[in-house]
Amino acid sequence: MSISSDNELVFLSLGGAGEIGMNLNAYGFGPPEERQWIIVDIGVTFNDPRAPGVDVVMPDPTFLEGERDRLLGIVLTHAHEDHIGAIGRLWPRLRAPIYATPFTAILTREKLKEGGCDGEAVVHEVALGGRITLGPFDIELVTLTHSIPEPNGLAIRTPLGLVMHTGDWKIDPDPLIGDLTDEAMLRRLGQDGVLAMVCDSTNALVEGTAGSESDVRRTLAEVIRAQPGKVAVAAFASNVARLESAMYAARDCGRSIVLAGRSMHRIVGAARSIGLLADMHFVDEEEAGYLPDQALLYLCTGSQGEPRAALARIAAGNHPHVKLGQGDSVLFSSRVIPGNEVAIGSLQNALTERGVKVITDRDFAIHTSGHPCRDDLRQMYHWVRPQIAIPVHGEARHIAEHAALARTLQVPQVMEIKNGDLLRLAPGLAAVIDETPHGRLAFDGKTLVEIEARVFRDRRIAGQEGVLAVSLVMNRKGAVLSGPDVRLRGLGPEDEAARDRLLDQLETAAEEAIKRAEGPLRQDEDALEQMLARTMLKTAIRLLHKRPLVEATVHLL
Repeated sequence: MSISSDNELVFLSLGGAGEIGMNLNAYGFGPPEERQWIIVDIGVTFNDPRAPGVDVVMPDPTFLEGERDRLLGIVLTHAHEDHIGAIGRLWPRLRAPIYATPFTAILTREKLKEGGCDGEAVVHEVALGGRITLGPFDIELVTLTHSIPEPNGLAIRTPLGLVMHTGDWKIDPDPLIGDLTDEAMLRRLGQDGVLAMVCDSTNALVEGTAGSESDVRRTLAEVIRAQPGKVAVAAFASNVARLESAMYAARDCGRSIVLAGRSMHRIVGAARSIGLLADMHFVDEEEAGYLPDQALLYLCTGSQGEPRAALARIAAGNHPHVKLGQGDSVLFSSRVIPGNEVAIGSLQNALTERGVKVITDRDFAIHTSGHPCRDDLRQMYHWVRPQIAIPVHGEARHIAEHAALARTLQVPQVMEIKNGDLLRLAPGLAAVIDETPHGRLAFDGKTLVEIEARVFRDRRIAGQEGVLAVSLVMNRKGAVLSGPDVRLRGLGPEDEAARDRLLDQLETAAEEAIKRAEGPLRQDEDALEQMLARTMLKTAIRLLHKRPLVEATVHLL
């Protein structure tokens, strides 16, 4: 390929730089006005406090949507929700071919089906260690280890240099499922010369190594064998090696395996379709009720306290088939994702109140991270030897600590970026050259809504400050025919007499405001409503020291 003097190689993160999760990365090559793009991963995050009532949040792809005519493809590193979870909702805005290894492809097609675009989107399966060419991008999959089958780094070769995009990874000497990290290839890349490495920062604050799944398998078997009654293991369904460890432990001590939760069935089905877990036998939830307590092991979704997951329903006592109580145990074989501490604590308390023994990784080593700790990062930098370090997949403090570590390892350039930064990698020194539109979209009901939309602002106010509604009916001469009628929700005293006095004061304030309206204002519904809303808000602040959401309605007859 001939290289124009105007060509640039750029990197852009629209999600995952400054947060853990919601990954959406892109690489561009060419002159600025003709730049061709590839996307790496399109994921979700959960429970943004700015969007009450919403579970799933995803990056805003508006900038890349504007580049759609030059978007060559979407390459997925692995099948975790924070890397593929948004693809079904955002693909219609991007409409590019998708590339993934077999396990990831299975789960991606399910996401596309959920989004209603499975008949349009094309998913190309790529073999492990395979290679694809998309315009100026020659992309080779690099086998890594993580907490899900088929995790891949991407060696992205371009006319201006090679980028190693790690995705999520760890260095596991015995991952149980899948191949070892391809150290030989990483060393070769380092010898060939790596321009930049875009790298996972999740555990940049943690010294040592992430540890191995094989160690967890041994401990999990010991702990399960020691439990007298029914045992439930709560784990991320995507961690197939962890599920297999629990299944082996169950089988070795004579327990039947029961899957509880939709995600558990979905992931196990995907794993079996590529030949994993083929020798496992499962008992239906309904049949399990006929077996002795000591002969059961449940694999449950809901380790993060998700309210609709199987474990939350079990803790609440409303699961149709699974009941746990005195003498039973729940093992939380998972990490606490930041932000979920309260939900997980409430779930564990609810189980404890039922007499269930709660066991976590604070009690026994029944979990290990899927992300690199500081010694793992040191090893990766030793192998790859990039000229530019670009920490991603972390909050600000993780990225800052990763960057500081890279500097101690003598990486020539270290770039700390945030979502929206357009980073030029070549030619010349790396530099942020622009800030692109970026943000968050909440999946609210069946629609995508910007996280800063008024609907969420109103929900936040209503939830924190309450709602005050006032309505009245007037004729065209300005006479009040009905009202003002004032109603309160989540606001005001509980005592009935005190509440009546408050309502009288609010109605009086509304009446006086209407009396002060003069001239054309009395013939303008919108203007009257705005004036009435301002008056009621001021009155509520004075009487209640609250700033409620105010809804004012005026009908002119």
